Amino acid sequence: MTFKNNSKAKIRLQGSIPKIGIRPVIDGRRKGVRESLEEQTMTMAKKAADLISNNLRHSNGMPVECVIADSTIGGVVEAANAAEKFAREGVGVSLTVTPAWCYGTEVMDTDPLTPKAIWGFNGTERPGAVYLAAALAGYNQKGLHTFSIYGKEVQDSDDTSIPQDVKEKLLLFAKAGLAVAEMRNKSYLGIGGVSMGIVGSIVDQDFF
Repeated sequence: MTFKNNSKAKIRLQGSIPKIGIRPVIDGRRKGVRESLEEQTMTMAKKAADLISNNLRHSNGMPVECVIADSTIGGVVEAANAAEKFAREGVGVSLTVTPAWCYGTEVMDTDPLTPKAIWGFNGTERPGAVYLAAALAGYNQKGLHTFSIYGKEVQDSDDTSIPQDVKEKLLLFAKAGLAVAEMRNKSYLGIGGVSMGIVGSIVDQDFF
């Protein structure tokens, strides 16, 4: 089957492929704190999205698409808005990025079915490691598995580059998360073992 000249079919095909949602979380305190972090936080999100989209493709050859929240996430309302957007856009994997401390339970992604990771910026000012550690403890308490991404080297606060070790972790998580998202709701456990569910057509598992 070809979709070369069928734009509607292309849209349907693209819509069925999981996307990666980027969540730029931020210290929500106003009057100087949040405002000073807006650009840095959103830049992290855009850099992560560019890295993933430019380096990963789905099994059908299409590039992996990333969806960034409409705004930085500093509280419950913004977290809910991001979740709604991700649901509309077909997001199946969640990546949270931050250069600073954030109020954990207000900005966490608590969807239990979404593979998730946090990239905490290892910087000279307000390091994201603080939020990373706090959020991971919260996820652990809730029983939600979350991957930790953190650079080995300390970066200046105005350094917008992604270190090589962080790039490798981001891409590795993205590939693993997409694999899980693509298999969700599919009968992959039965592949090669059962033919139409007919008794007598089940291959003995020891044979495999």
